Amino acid sequence: MYTVFTYDSYTLKRQVLALTGKVRVYTPDGQLGLYSEQKMFKLREDIRVFSDESKSSELLWIQARQVIDFAAAYDVTDQTSVQKVGALRRKGWSSLVRDVWEVLDPMDQVIASIREESAGLALLRRFLLGSLLPQRYEAIDASESVLANYQQQFHLFRYEMKMHFSPGPIQLDRRLGLAAGILLAIIEGKQSS
Repeated sequence: MYTVFTYDSYTLKRQVLALTGKVRVYTPDGQLGLYSEQKMFKLREDIRVFSDESKSSELLWIQARQVIDFAAAYDVTDQTSVQKVGALRRKGWSSLVRDVWEVLDPMDQVIASIREESAGLALLRRFLLGSLLPQRYEAIDASESVLANYQQQFHLFRYEMKMHFSPGPIQLDRRLGLAAGILLAIIEGKQSS
């Protein structure tokens, strides 16, 4: 496995002025660890994650299962071993008030959920303050243990998110956790831009 998937914290930056979602993920020492680009003109969301901007080494593939789906599911595939790592599924009706995603294992069993911090702040963000109120998410497993935190940073002209993963005995696969961060930045982040 690539060393980029071994850290406990990352900084994600989404390019704001781009036709498609372009995301850069930096390691704790400030080095570019991942570069992600959303494919243009695809009926199903198709996001590729590379080791750098040259796009010579594809590491992950995030693809929607269906063209239009209110409760969309996105498969995450490790391109180095061509194996499904898991999936991320948006909870349709639950996400109207506050964003909720399910984290699925390779057999599509729910192993965790990623939830926006609070319904009150989510409503305030959606109807009044927009991107002036940064989004915050927690990845929680069935025992309510926090596996990861995703915290958007306030910046007027750029999108930035800090991602922290729990180093404890129960961990979220970093490939799946980073794919979740990229999806949150591209899918949810563009709603408030």
